Amino acid sequence: MQSNISEFPKYPFPHVPQPNEPQRPQAQQPAILVYERQGWEYEVVIRNVNQLPLSQGELNALGKDGWELVGVVPMPDTVQFYFKRIRR
Repeated sequence: MQSNISEFPKYPFPHVPQPNEPQRPQAQQPAILVYERQGWEYEVVIRNVNQLPLSQGELNALGKDGWELVGVVPMPDTVQFYFKRIRR
């Protein structure tokens, strides 16, 4: 294998820029977070398959009381609606 000497730079090598010193971020005051344990209360509404599911009015009434629907479980003869809200 032959090498072509004209490909290599002549002395002195050309100036290669050096990276700047990285800037350090300014120190921020620490954030103090306070977590309070929340308690939850749960409500289960069970409907037979023959009945209508929860109506919009029933869901709105539960929502006004702070209940949030978190799960629906279909069973062979019933449907279970699971609600939760922050303990009062």
